[in-house]
Amino acid sequence: MNLHKLLLAHNACYKAGRTMIPFGIMVHSTGADNPNLNRYVGPDDGLLGKNKYGNHWNQDKPDGRKVCVQAFIGKLADGSIATYQTLPWTYRGWHCGGSGNDNYIGFEICEDDLTDARYFSKVYQEAVDLCAYLCKQYGIRPERPYLICHSEGHELGIASNHGDVMHWFPRHGKSMDTFRADVKAKLDAGTAPAKEPAKTAFEPYLVKVMASVLNIRKGPGTSYAITGQIKDKGTYTIVAESGSWGKLKSGAGWISLSYTSKAGKASAVKKALKVGSKVKVKKGAKTYTGGSLARFVYTTVYDVIQAKGDRVVIGKGKAVTAAIKASDLIVQ
Repeated sequence: MNLHKLLLAHNACYKAGRTMIPFGIMVHSTGADNPNLNRYVGPDDGLLGKNKYGNHWNQDKPDGRKVCVQAFIGKLADGSIATYQTLPWTYRGWHCGGSGNDNYIGFEICEDDLTDARYFSKVYQEAVDLCAYLCKQYGIRPERPYLICHSEGHELGIASNHGDVMHWFPRHGKSMDTFRADVKAKLDAGTAPAKEPAKTAFEPYLVKVMASVLNIRKGPGTSYAITGQIKDKGTYTIVAESGSWGKLKSGAGWISLSYTSKAGKASAVKKALKVGSKVKVKKGAKTYTGGSLARFVYTTVYDVIQAKGDRVVIGKGKAVTAAIKASDLIVQ
């Protein structure tokens, strides 16, 4: 299983934060000829590829609807198959239009035109692996009524009247009975993944603010209170991410990364600058507090007199010229 995580933190379902104890798993398919994960999962994390229409589900009500699932299976930008967890497994999703939302984990398989046997085989196996993983983690039995599809949910009276996945699986010689048998075989073989994939440590990075006024919020989303504003179009260090939001190193709060551009790794700036370093000031940069600088400052090489965090004091010898943000200096 190729499992990744990108929580849909802007979706109203995620923001509702209702939890549940998983009783079962409900398998869905998207009902649209688009096998690409970036149609539903976003923003681009470097693997998904950009959704040029911006109509992914990481927004309050996608296409004006109250919809959200715990995961999607489909294609990455390079054509490989992956699973993206989009809600915590124990969050109540909005996936079946009935009481099944209260205690079933729901995931969507991205459909193509339903005729590509190779694509179907890959996403089918990925779905088997995901269900084996979830069955093991939450003690779910791989049998009806615990492991079902949307159409079976309707038959049981816990989901709306949809036909997925039985309009697709039989075209390739599969059914929910064979699916459940394959999940059971995976569990019996003891090969279901038991742990989440190892997470690499987050590496802080710099962003340049592009908006004239950018709100700082208490948490990663517009539902959180505004705690301040950035008005200098400066460069700031991001130390954590949640969806399309970044946490400021200063601890002031979170900003929307949609109104910034990446300006490099924070570690690179920090390592390069030290007292005694020779530096030049980037053209157009301002003082640490947002003040203007004389034109000649941008063409002069200065000494670093003091460096503390993102605040660097520069000058000639011991004569101070100004305090500048580290990200606005070029080491010579």
